[in-house]
Amino acid sequence: MKNVKITVIRKVHYKDLSEKYENPIEHACDHQEGEVFVSENAQKPDGLCDSAWQSLSPFVLALASGGGNFYDGWMKNPHSAMLSCNDGFRPVSFLIETIE
Repeated sequence: MKNVKITVIRKVHYKDLSEKYENPIEHACDHQEGEVFVSENAQKPDGLCDSAWQSLSPFVLALASGGGNFYDGWMKNPHSAMLSCNDGFRPVSFLIETIE
């Protein structure tokens, strides 16, 4: 299996939605832009958010297994994907790509 690099690209916080709908949470997301993780054997890297992993893992497994070209040419690099975690208040965008 190929290793897959996971890079935190962008963090966003929709404060208006949090104020309207969310109970306050301490440490909702501790990832920082530019942070890098490496998945070996399609396993969750230490320190990566469990919720983010749920969103990323099917794509990581596909890339680690040699797959790619998701959605018929969606990404310029067919061995990558830009994905977000499932937090609607503070979505974090991740670039995942195989390491040759």
